Parts: sequence; structure tokens; C-alpha cells
Amino acid sequence: MTKKQRAELVQVELEKLYPEVPIPLEHTDPYTLMVAVALSAQTTDKKVNQVTPNLFKVAGTPEKMAKLEVSEIKELIKEIGLSNTKAKNLKRMAELLLERHNGVVPQTYEELEALPGVGHKTASVVMSQGFGFPAFPVDTHIHRLMTQWRLTSGKNVVETEKDAKSIWPERVWNKLHLQIIFYGREYSPARGKGEKDFITKMMFDKQE
Repeated sequence: MTKKQRAELVQVELEKLYPEVPIPLEHTDPYTLMVAVALSAQTTDKKVNQVTPNLFKVAGTPEKMAKLEVSEIKELIKEIGLSNTKAKNLKRMAELLLERHNGVVPQTYEELEALPGVGHKTASVVMSQGFGFPAFPVDTHIHRLMTQWRLTSGKNVVETEKDAKSIWPERVWNKLHLQIIFYGREYSPARGKGEKDFITKMMFDKQE
């Protein structure tokens, strides 16, 4: 199969599996989404979703978050990895949103990535899932699977993102990146052996 055929196979099979894809992190607006994504670094979405309801009851807006002490934020997110650093980032993020953006989450990569705890992937998720702009956030699931499917030779998620955007049309980016994440979790977990990864088998059982 050619690279184009492999990309089309991925898109077709994932659409069959996941015609509707919910956003994995629970949130109510772009701010709570950004907080949830920032918390999800090196932590499962499941764990984040267990912690954020109590956090958002107390600090569901930048104004409320900024009023808390770092120690108070840390106590609310203590079950999440890197809680000390993340607590500091969340407080400063809230303060900067108030200082620079009147408490409103900005809609540009440059402004988002200038906030503490917001890297390119987090900004991409906010742009895509929070505001509906075409974006292709790449996490480790997507990077690993695209490498496995020989759709990228990227050494990191940044290079893989560029390849993904060049392979698939912009109109499918927001949905497809979620479909790949769901597929990776269900059929090809990082710590498994990928026995259920039928898309890879379909590709490479056929002659190139």
C-alpha cells in the first residue's frame, strides 16, 4: 500500500469505529478545558476527570483560581502527578489571564503558549476542542500509531503534527486526532503488544 492508501484506510476504519467522538476531558468552557489539559500532562484523562469536579467547584474561573493560594490548589489536585508545579502554573495562568486578557481565554497560539503550563499541544487542544479551529494536537498515542502506520518519520510530536496536517485535509483534523487517540487506547495501548491493532495488520498483511 502507498502512504496515501494507508492514510485513507486509517480515516475510513476510524470513521466506522468512532462516528461520534466525545471530548475526553470534562469541561464546561474554554477555561476549564485549558486547565484540564494542563493537568493531564503525564497523567491519565480518567484521573483528571476524577479531580476536576471538586477543583472547578472552588475555582472554575480565572478570578476564583487566582484568589487561591498555591498550597490550596495543590491540595485540590494532589492526586495528580507533578501537582506542585501544576498548582503554581494554574495560579499564575489565572493571574495572567486577568492581567492580559480580562479573564478570557485568548484564541491565538502565541497568546495561549505564553501562559504557564500551556505548551503547543495544550494550545492546540484548546483551539480545536474549545474554539473549533482546525488543529491536530499530537499526543504520544498519535505519534506512536502514525509511526507504526508509516505515516510519519518524525522524531517528535512536532514533526508528526506537521506530517498529519499534510496527509489529511483540514476539515477532518479536529475529529480524526480524537479518533486516533481512542483507537490507540482501545486497540493498541502503549504497554500492550498491539494484538488487537487490526489497522496495522490490514496495512501490512498486504504487499507494499
